[in-house]
Amino acid sequence: MPSEAAPQAKKTKSRSHHGCSNCRKSRLKCDERKPACTRCWQKDLPCTPDTTLKWESDFHSRGLAFGRAGVWSKGSSPRSGRTVDRNVYCAYPAIQSWSFLDGDYATLKRLYEADQLGTEPYLLPASNAGLGYHDLGGSLMAGRRVLDFDPIDRFATQGPQRSLALFPELDSLGHSLFFDYYIKHICPRTISSLKSQSPFATVLLPYCSTASPTVLKAIQALAACHWSQTNSTHQAVSLRLKNQVLNELRHLINNPASVISADPEVLVIIMMLCLYEIVDHCDKRWIVHMQGAKDIIRLRRHRLISSTAHPVSSFAERFFAFQDVMGRTACAKADLFGPSYWRENDHRIDEWMGCSPELVSLLFSIMDLSKTRRELISDSDHVTFNIKASILNQRLGSLVQETDDAEDEALRAVAELKQLACRVYLHCALYNARPSTPLIKAHVRKILKTVSQFLDQGLVVNVTWPVFVAAVALDPLDDEVWSDEGTPTYGRTLVLQTLDVMTKSSVSSVSRTRRVIEKVWQARDFDLLKASDKGGSCALGYNDWEWYVVPVSDALSLA
Repeated sequence: MPSEAAPQAKKTKSRSHHGCSNCRKSRLKCDERKPACTRCWQKDLPCTPDTTLKWESDFHSRGLAFGRAGVWSKGSSPRSGRTVDRNVYCAYPAIQSWSFLDGDYATLKRLYEADQLGTEPYLLPASNAGLGYHDLGGSLMAGRRVLDFDPIDRFATQGPQRSLALFPELDSLGHSLFFDYYIKHICPRTISSLKSQSPFATVLLPYCSTASPTVLKAIQALAACHWSQTNSTHQAVSLRLKNQVLNELRHLINNPASVISADPEVLVIIMMLCLYEIVDHCDKRWIVHMQGAKDIIRLRRHRLISSTAHPVSSFAERFFAFQDVMGRTACAKADLFGPSYWRENDHRIDEWMGCSPELVSLLFSIMDLSKTRRELISDSDHVTFNIKASILNQRLGSLVQETDDAEDEALRAVAELKQLACRVYLHCALYNARPSTPLIKAHVRKILKTVSQFLDQGLVVNVTWPVFVAAVALDPLDDEVWSDEGTPTYGRTLVLQTLDVMTKSSVSSVSRTRRVIEKVWQARDFDLLKASDKGGSCALGYNDWEWYVVPVSDALSLA
């Protein structure tokens, strides 16, 4: 018999390792032609490779081998004696250079539209981005106001977001974290308006994009000093940056070409150092910087270098002149910058000052007239003095301060508050009014009532001077300013609460302001205990303000 034919070996289907997804789903062999396999080309289907991401942790959780780890064969068990290599080595993917943009859709849309129109994009979020009082958990951020929480704690816990690469010099200087702090936490603290941006951002930041590294260091030093008030770990950095800026400023001043140059570099550096000293201790050192700025501005004007040609120079000069006027209301020192910086017919409210230049001009005239009060000898001198005081009082009462935006109620309220504080100062400086004077008591109550409303809204920026005037003019024998449904509100308690909030929302020396206020209160209380109330001060020619406030207010910044 013929022998039976040997059984044929069972054919195994070969697998395509680079087949397309369509053939894989149909469980058919793919011929792997490119750019499209035969089956996809005939059926007019998109031919895409079948790529599946597999995770080793998923396989191990199901008790399966990952990839080709160990020995694997279809339909048979692993042969004995073969060890399994559990180590899987994967090649690292190529890391490309990526950039992340810190912004939202509105910011990207505005940048795109600016690019289409060929205009220069904004450096900061627009002022009308739509944030309200209760956005972000009852807080105002993004270049406006920080209200119901401690911004320093939030900044420290979450960390800053790196700004756009507008200042590449920061990479070589280091400490870019402080420059971000300046943009996000100092600039919003320097303006009362909720609808506009601070000139510390809109004026100085464009200039910083082309400024020298010394200007950037000065801004970083200010930011580090301000941050160190709540986080002492930054104090050493702030001092080191300040010393570097002072050394570089000394070289600039020794070069006459730098001083009389149209570039306002020297003025900007002195302005940052002036703010540094105000925030740090608020002693006579910021006055020294002011005196240096006055000499440089006088020299520049002598060389016919106009400040109106450069917005940074104009803002720097107004900064120094405003600091000079507001500080002199407390200490009654001689002026440094004079009245030429203030126009009597300018009713428009300056968003940084929180009042109009005309109000500052009136304040300047009140201080000058007050100096001549003790020099009056004849009756005609008294008549002339009274006429000038009456004219100033009438001008102040009829002053109407205007805003560019009629809907900016916050800025208008701050301007009216400063105008009311100016009336208190006028009567104390020119009419010998005292805290017990009915007019002063009425004005002080109105100021504190407005400040209380600001506290409820979280708007306590740029109100240092009104709070100071109301605090030192409080009547110690009548501290209850009003009662709401049987609950009394006391003036001194409200002032201290306001100062506590201001420590987190202003770029000024609130601690020094508080010490001066407390010294005035202690002096008044001490005189009441002695039953003297300084009645002899009038016989010496001093009014109440000059007797209690001026002696303890030297080098106090109230701007």
